[in-house]
Amino acid sequence: MKWKLAALLVLIAGTSIGYYLYSDAAEADQVKTYDTSKVVRMDLTKTVSATGTVQPKESVEVSSKITARIKEVLVQENDTVTAGQTVAILDGKDFEAKRDQAKFKLTNAEQKLTRVKRLYDIGAKSKEELEDAEYEYDTAKSLLEETESDVAETVITSPMDGVVVGEPKTAGSMATQGSDNPTVIMRIADLSEKQIKAKVDETDIGAVAVGERADFTVDAHPNDKFSAIVTKISQTDTANSWDIDNSSSSSSSSNSVIYYYVTLAAPDTENKLLPAMTARLDIVVGEVNNALCVPIAALKTDNKGAYVEKITKVQQPNSAKVTETAEKVYVTAGLYGAEYVEVVPREGTLNPGDDVSVSYEAEAKKATQSGQRRMPPF
Repeated sequence: MKWKLAALLVLIAGTSIGYYLYSDAAEADQVKTYDTSKVVRMDLTKTVSATGTVQPKESVEVSSKITARIKEVLVQENDTVTAGQTVAILDGKDFEAKRDQAKFKLTNAEQKLTRVKRLYDIGAKSKEELEDAEYEYDTAKSLLEETESDVAETVITSPMDGVVVGEPKTAGSMATQGSDNPTVIMRIADLSEKQIKAKVDETDIGAVAVGERADFTVDAHPNDKFSAIVTKISQTDTANSWDIDNSSSSSSSSNSVIYYYVTLAAPDTENKLLPAMTARLDIVVGEVNNALCVPIAALKTDNKGAYVEKITKVQQPNSAKVTETAEKVYVTAGLYGAEYVEVVPREGTLNPGDDVSVSYEAEAKKATQSGQRRMPPF
């Protein structure tokens, strides 16, 4: 019985030692491999994306300085007009009647002033009576000038060269004056020059500068790419949330993203861009030509700074086995694009065509790495 137990123990020990030796041999035969990508030279561009609205560079709302009914509209939508051209006429009967009354009053006041002045010269009227007559004359003259101005305002003219955009008000509509909400009879815009008013996120606005170019598309022409140039950057956010006296803006913006308006000139020689179209822009905020670049995934960092792992493949002598070794090449990162980043080597060399690792490998906490050998399973 004892010899059977001893034989069993020997068998178990032999099996365990064989497994152990086989596992170590298998680990020794494993070849470490890396996910790699190539180092390249390329033109690299960094952009800021934004959405904006197509607008005419110059436009005006034509309204009336008096309240009157529109008698006649002389232009239609899409008509081309010139500065000073009559575009509408208001009903001026009431104003013409007031003007005629003012003329009559001025005539009477002038006759009275002439008579009083003659009598004053001969001592028949006092200085005070003469001054009263002069005052009545001046008042009547001012009233006539005012009524003549109102009559002139019944003729509506275009303040600029341009195109009538949108349908004008129709004859019979009431045109009301006012500084806050006057009736807009029609809109006229210079469509020879277009611009885009875009909203840029506060995290990106620092990279945008006047003079930078942009490419953009509109849904109406999905296969066309248009160009624009940044001409103005607003110095306040779209909601003026910095104004602490404006409590509504401050409260509404506290939990929202801050945007700034950026204006871009958008040449449109073919007149494809219409007002109010949505423009999706990529503003070019940086670009380099023929730069040494690696995928952003290849850039790693340690306590010495940024680096890439250059992978070298070595064919083993008298074997089909290829081993890969990794070398840290420390770099200075330059311009970031969408997928690649510009790099300048600081330690080591890096050339186009070199393989670099594009994945991270977690530190394996193996017993063999801590100086402990694995015990065979019993």
